[in-house]
Amino acid sequence: MKSAPVQNSSSLASHSCAVSRLFNIVAVFFLLPCFLNAQADTSKLVVAEKQSIQANDTTIKPATSAKTKAPYYYLTPKQKSSRQWLVGGINVIGYGASLIIFNNTWYKDYPKTSFHTFNDNGEWLQMDKVGHGWASYNAGRASAAMWVWAGVEPKKAAWIGGLSSTVYMTVIEILDAHSSQWGWSWGDMAANLFGSGLFISQQVGWEEQRIQFKFSFHRKTYSDSMLNERSDDLFGSGWAERMLKDYNGQTYWLSANLRAFFPGSNIPPWLNVAIGYGADGMFGGYHNVWIDEETGLPVNRTDIKRYRQWFLAPDVNFSKIKTNSKAVKLLLGILDAFKFPTPSLELSNGKLKVHAIHF
Repeated sequence: MKSAPVQNSSSLASHSCAVSRLFNIVAVFFLLPCFLNAQADTSKLVVAEKQSIQANDTTIKPATSAKTKAPYYYLTPKQKSSRQWLVGGINVIGYGASLIIFNNTWYKDYPKTSFHTFNDNGEWLQMDKVGHGWASYNAGRASAAMWVWAGVEPKKAAWIGGLSSTVYMTVIEILDAHSSQWGWSWGDMAANLFGSGLFISQQVGWEEQRIQFKFSFHRKTYSDSMLNERSDDLFGSGWAERMLKDYNGQTYWLSANLRAFFPGSNIPPWLNVAIGYGADGMFGGYHNVWIDEETGLPVNRTDIKRYRQWFLAPDVNFSKIKTNSKAVKLLLGILDAFKFPTPSLELSNGKLKVHAIHF
């Protein structure tokens, strides 16, 4: 059975959001290894650079925050300049290349039109909007970390990283706004601003990310062969494609570090508690109705309930795990964008469920 949605624009919008999120993920993880690898080097440079600067420049003053051990204090002006040019180039290349690829592989195949809006706020029980927030938050986190490595004061780096993430996501919305199949989505923009705002506000206010924005995914399979075929047609058959498109298998989490909120306690510094949001039963943007391409007849599966899910689970703050290995630090920094699999409680349809393990 080959199927297509009755509301073709809804299907295209879902595909666009998924492709958009793919390139946001590419941008995040293109930048993250550079940031985190560079940050791992910083600790080794601290002592030597500090001694060198203090011996030659008596105007250097200690950092004012006990939490801050940023390279902006230890780097010479020449080192800052060279690193900042490097970081700027990497940001331009990373963001720019992804946008060019995005435009050439997706938008060019659809007619262009004048700027217009598109209200997709009711689709997918807002799972696509939460995904926008996650991508914006983690792109900002990655970019800011690199600017800190380049010698920018941490609060200023937070603003640069968060705002550059917002600009990047806004460019994608502008591409949507000039495509006849989509349009400028105020809901998408609100989600983008929430993600970057969550990062900036914590970094400026607390100088750390006490509440992390994370993602997890599990592939859905069904006893009903029609639903499996519909999922393959709508979300793709490969695991990676399903991860990006299948909102039924995605969960987004706000993961809070307990020790950060209770600094005098004996709580392990790596222990987080996370609240998750997901949704299930969705086989179309608004309704579970589509057209069978072989017969041309409508398929009505409104018997399948579409519903929201709320989760509570323990989590791991990977960046709080101490290690001297650069490779491990790099891996832990990347993993902080994802929820660690643990048992969870689910509240949905007025019932409480227990999951032995939640991906």
